[in-house]
Amino acid sequence: MQTNISVHVIRPNSVLKEDKSNKKHDLGAVTKRLQSELMTLMTAGEKSVSAFPDGENLFYWIATIVGPADTVYEGLTYKLRLEFPHTYPYTAPNIRFTTPCFHPNVDNNGNICLDILKEKWSALYDVRTILISIQSLLGEPNNDSPLNQFAATMWSNQKEYKKHLQELYAKQMSS
Repeated sequence: MQTNISVHVIRPNSVLKEDKSNKKHDLGAVTKRLQSELMTLMTAGEKSVSAFPDGENLFYWIATIVGPADTVYEGLTYKLRLEFPHTYPYTAPNIRFTTPCFHPNVDNNGNICLDILKEKWSALYDVRTILISIQSLLGEPNNDSPLNQFAATMWSNQKEYKKHLQELYAKQMSS
């Protein structure tokens, strides 16, 4: 008589979660990575970008980006929402603006068109790198793949663009 025995090894301080594709993800490792990135952000002394968990859940963060100097976004502050999948850092986080952002690569729902958040994602990126990349995108949009065609068309006239941007920002901040 043959008996099948299966053995499960459970590592301490680690939680395994199974996703729909039947792969197991070590939430303990993801949590450790996110805690490390949070510490890096807190100790970096970066004043123009910041991010913190939204409450107790390390998988949901609120970020702030200050518009880069010498751009039409200078002096403007934007909030973003970061949602980390259980497969992070092997899968990019879902990031969107929660402060309305008039920009060629940001749609009306705050979704961002940025290659490093899609096909050029690498597990080497961290939250700080992502936020700095988004901040850089504000001043240097990719008008070849706009999510907001009106903003992309307006971009070539920086004076008019800035006027429109400032009016929209003031209106959104007062409501």
